[in-house]
Amino acid sequence: MDYEIVQISEKIVVGVSKETTNNDGQAVKDIGELWKNFMGKGIYNAIKGKKNDKTIGLYTDYQGDFTNPYNFVACCEVNSEDDKDNNLSEFNEKDICGEFVISKVIPGGKYAKFTITGDIQKSVGEFWFEFWKMDFDRTYISDFEEYQNNTYDMNNQEVHIYIGIR
Repeated sequence: MDYEIVQISEKIVVGVSKETTNNDGQAVKDIGELWKNFMGKGIYNAIKGKKNDKTIGLYTDYQGDFTNPYNFVACCEVNSEDDKDNNLSEFNEKDICGEFVISKVIPGGKYAKFTITGDIQKSVGEFWFEFWKMDFDRTYISDFEEYQNNTYDMNNQEVHIYIGIR
């Protein structure tokens, strides 16, 4: 798989989170349900101060490596700390479809950037199974998928995947 090494700036994101694991296919179920709630129940549309129309799938709070539990956050980037604070105060007054809206910071730094295209679910899943076979000196702080949302065709999406590296 081709990739490039990039430096990214810090990103502030707002979304919904769930702890999951890659064991026994649990992550596939949990992540799918989280995206369904984030997009289908209006959370994404209700977030104010979005930096762009992209959505982000954030892998964070690792309890070791990819074989251990971690948190997945279905989210989008917001423009500023003020946007983060405004969203959190508004959302946390309401319980949106059983999900609590949170904010996270994706740290700036060095990442391996992969670009994949194709079916939104199949391509991302295949990427991770192939990636886990590769040897990277990962930070296990934040990895994320940035969905470019540049087409309505879910079979032909472009996704940029960033893996935090040392």
